[in-house]
Parts: sequence; structure tokens; C-alpha cells
Amino acid sequence: MIKSAVLKIPDFSILFCARILATMALQAQAVMVGWYIYELSKDPLMLGLIGLVEAIPAIGFSFLAGHIVDNSKPASIYRYCVSLLFLDTLVIWIISFPSMNIPTDLRLVILFLSVFMSGLVRSFSGPSVFTLVSYIVPRKLLPEAAAWGSGSFQSAAILGPALGGILYGSFGPVIAFGAPPVLMIGSIVATLFFSKKALEVRSSAKREPFVESVLAGIQFVREQKVLLSTMVLDMFSVLFGGAIAILPMFSDQVLHMGSQGLGFLRAAPSLGSALTALFLGLVPLRTISGKMLLWVVAGFGVATIGFAFSTTFALAFFFLAISGAFDGVSMVIRNTILQLLTPDHMRGRVSSLSSIFITSSNEIGSFESGVAAKVFGLIPSILIGGSLTMFVVATTAWFSPKLRHTNIHPDLERH
Repeated sequence: MIKSAVLKIPDFSILFCARILATMALQAQAVMVGWYIYELSKDPLMLGLIGLVEAIPAIGFSFLAGHIVDNSKPASIYRYCVSLLFLDTLVIWIISFPSMNIPTDLRLVILFLSVFMSGLVRSFSGPSVFTLVSYIVPRKLLPEAAAWGSGSFQSAAILGPALGGILYGSFGPVIAFGAPPVLMIGSIVATLFFSKKALEVRSSAKREPFVESVLAGIQFVREQKVLLSTMVLDMFSVLFGGAIAILPMFSDQVLHMGSQGLGFLRAAPSLGSALTALFLGLVPLRTISGKMLLWVVAGFGVATIGFAFSTTFALAFFFLAISGAFDGVSMVIRNTILQLLTPDHMRGRVSSLSSIFITSSNEIGSFESGVAAKVFGLIPSILIGGSLTMFVVATTAWFSPKLRHTNIHPDLERH
């Protein structure tokens, strides 16, 4: 039996379940949409464009989202986000029916609009979850909460892509695209069980005008050098080192395994990250170390280079899983630093700023991967990305000695 203090908090357990179901739905849909677009175009640039289309609203609305979350009830905002995502998945399922007689070009437009909407909703859901956790979880349990939160995402990111790839490859788009709306309904139902206390929590800080509020958040992050260094390190390492966007091309051209192979490859990094998160959830980090963060990000770069040299499914899966394991430790350290160094009244804004960095690394990184694969070729682009990640780690370590020497002990109460 798993013993975890944080999972004994009912509202956290509810949020844990809701996030798993919602993330499973979105990850499954991402695999299916990516494979369908690649099937139509055979163009890696189109795969990168998916990330760019999602990044534009995720970044563009981040400041507004942070301001709203800091001035509203985060649990209610998360409920709205899950409901909108359900409608988004429902639209994609409906247009997948052949009886709709939608021209291919229009179908692609609707798919990209759906990706845009997903990015928009995500700009609100991330800060709302981050802020809600800080209210329902005691400070000394935040590292454990970060590990289980990462685990919920990564577990869903294992099951979702595998489910999406298998359903799409075995039964076609109509059956496959019907799974995400069902999972989103489960997530909505889970949020109905939030306690009254969780639904009512909100910041007690003084309400500020939008511009003043945003500028205060930016100024706070600029002054917190450790926070800023952590965000920059994450952004540039994943921006260059991430290879997820071009996995359809890798599965097709290198492994010759199609959509089912793609589903398992997409799940591999999440498997490594989920196992790491499970371990850190059961054995929480007692000291949050900046030096450890630098080492695990360097390990992520080495694993990416190993993946580039993989010529079999087993090797590719192994190196992707190892990269996920390193990223899992990095995610727990980064999220814990963010939680511990951010005051309650600024959690929404700081989380939104963090989401800009994360979105830049993931979605814009996907666009960069697609462009690099088209310009340099598939394998060289992955090698270059892994090497640049190593360079980013070395540069961050040199220019941010404060991060290198950071050691935070979460079990010590804030004074």
C-alpha cells in the first residue's frame, strides 16, 4: 500500500485524478492530430506548426490569466478550463466522421483552430492548478505534492499517447477521436467533488489594476535570480533538446513503425518521468539543490544525443525514457523552487510567467524541431539539439552562481 501524506488531503487527491483524466485526453488527442497531419503532408514543418499554433495563445494570454487567477477563485477557474477542453475535444470527434463531408483543407483548419483553443485554455489552467495547490497543501509537503503532480501528468502522458496511437492505428479516426471527450467528462465529474473550502479560496491581497499587477509580477521574478535562472534553464534546454515534435517522422523513416510505434515513443519519456515522480513522491527530496538541477538537465541532453544514434525501437525507447527520467527530477525541483519562493498573492502571475517559459520551450521548441529537421535533416537536428542543451547548462552554471549554490529545505517553516 502506498503511503503518502499529501494524497491523504482529499482536495489534492481530487485534483490529482482530474488532471490525470484531462491530460490523458489531451495527450491522446495530440498524438492522433499529429499523425493525421503528417499522414496528409509528410512535411516535418507542419508538425512544428502545431506547436507554434498552440504557443501563440498560451503565451499571448498568460499575463491576463495570471492576473485573473490572482484575483479569482482558482478551483472555479480550473473547472471552467476542463469544461472548455471537453467542448474542444468534442468538436474534433465530430469532424472526424466521414459523413460530415468536410473538405480536407477545412478539416485541417478546424484541427489547427482546436489546437489554438487548447493553448488558450492552458494559459489559465496551469496557473489555477499551481495556485490551488499552494492553498490546499502545507509548505512542508510541497516537494511531495510537486512529485505527485508531475507523476499525474506523466502517467497520463504514458497512457494517453499509447491509447491514441493504438486506437487510431487499429480502429481509425472516428473511434480514436471519441476517447478524449469521454476522458474529459470524467475530469469534469472529478472537479464536482472539490470541498467548499477549496472552491472558496482566493488571494487576500489588495486588487491591483491589470498593468500594475503584471509589472509587479515581472519585477518580482527579475529580482529573484534563482527563479529567473531556473525558468531560463528550462526554456532553452527543452527548446533545443526536445525531439517530441518530430517523432512521427522518426517512427516513419527510421523505425518504419507507423502510428502505433509513434504512440509508444511518445509515451517513453513520460514513463521515465512518471517512475521518477513516483519515487520522489514516496521518498521526497529533503533538500532542493540548484546543482542537482544543472546535472539532471545535462543528463537530459546526453540522453537526447543517445536517442539520435538509435536505430532500433528498443534503443530509441530506452533513451527517450532516460531523458524523461532526468526531466522528471528537473520538473520536481523546478516546481518546488517556484512554490517555495513565490508569495501567496503572486502565485498566479509568477506561474503565468513560468508558463511562458515552458510554452516557449515546448511548443516553440516543437516548431524549432520541425524547422531544424527540414533544414539539417532528421538525425543531425536531434544531435544539434542535444549538444545545445549541454551548452545551455554550462552557460547557466557559469552566469548564475547563485543557482549553483542554492539549497532549500522545505521542511523548515517560513519565517
